[in-house]
Amino acid sequence: MKVYEHVRTYIVENGLDPDVIAQRADIPTGTFRKLLSGECILYADDLRAICLALDVSPETFLKRS
Repeated sequence: MKVYEHVRTYIVENGLDPDVIAQRADIPTGTFRKLLSGECILYADDLRAICLALDVSPETFLKRS
């Protein structure tokens, strides 16, 4: 599973609103949706912002499965 898939799964499983997370991460909503779908590359800076918005460690999404 790729990192963006882990992020997307986390958001869905926890019933979170992607638009709210995008706003907290200061990532435009359209870009955030593209990141979660794999249409855009999820860079380290994006992951850091998302993790801060979700209040989780990056390791949450870097595990291998």
